Amino acid sequence: MLAAILAGGLATRMLPHTATVPKALLDVAGRPFVDWQLERLASHGYRDVVLCVAHLGGMIRDHVGDGARYGLRVTYSEEGPTLLGTGGALRAAAAQGLLPDAFLVTYGDSYLPFDYAAPLRDLDAHADCDMVMAVYKNEGRFDPSNVLTDGARVLAYEKGTTDPAFDHIDYGAMALRRGALEARPAGVKWGLDELQRDLARAGRVRAVVAAERFFEIGSPEGRATLEAFLLQQRPA
Repeated sequence: MLAAILAGGLATRMLPHTATVPKALLDVAGRPFVDWQLERLASHGYRDVVLCVAHLGGMIRDHVGDGARYGLRVTYSEEGPTLLGTGGALRAAAAQGLLPDAFLVTYGDSYLPFDYAAPLRDLDAHADCDMVMAVYKNEGRFDPSNVLTDGARVLAYEKGTTDPAFDHIDYGAMALRRGALEARPAGVKWGLDELQRDLARAGRVRAVVAAERFFEIGSPEGRATLEAFLLQQRPA
């Protein structure tokens, strides 16, 4: 079980903090965010992680190291000086031979209170799909909803849609077959949302519906909300 974490963005919404500290290392409830994320992945059975880094990526390397203190083996995929977008960064990791036939993808600012192993289990059980997307019935509450689903399949994924039928949202984790990723060009900038959209149109995306809301640190409000949630989970 391997998880790829997309952690190379500039995080402009979190400036000025992210001018000198990568988003993955921002303090949340007294710890760098990446510590919370890696420990959660390890607790759900993951043993290997690929961190896709770019902006201030050396600082993430220095902090996380080989991942042994989290019970993980961590390797790194570097985008280089030209950012490739979420899809391009993942494609670069595939080109470096870092990704297995099937793997989990999550974002470097997402904290998800669900079973991180569920999308990979579902992908392994169904040969009729190339992606299993975790989704949440958001109904426009936390971010604009972008997923139309019948509960078993993602019928459509449209980023930026205002159609009320799209009442679920991409939760921030998906299992993916490497072959579907490798069908895209390497070395060019593109967004993972393009692959999600196209695979959904082809009927190749299944859904895992999460019961609890997602958390993220991509905005000051999101960071504060997650911090409050984590502090509430600590034993008295």
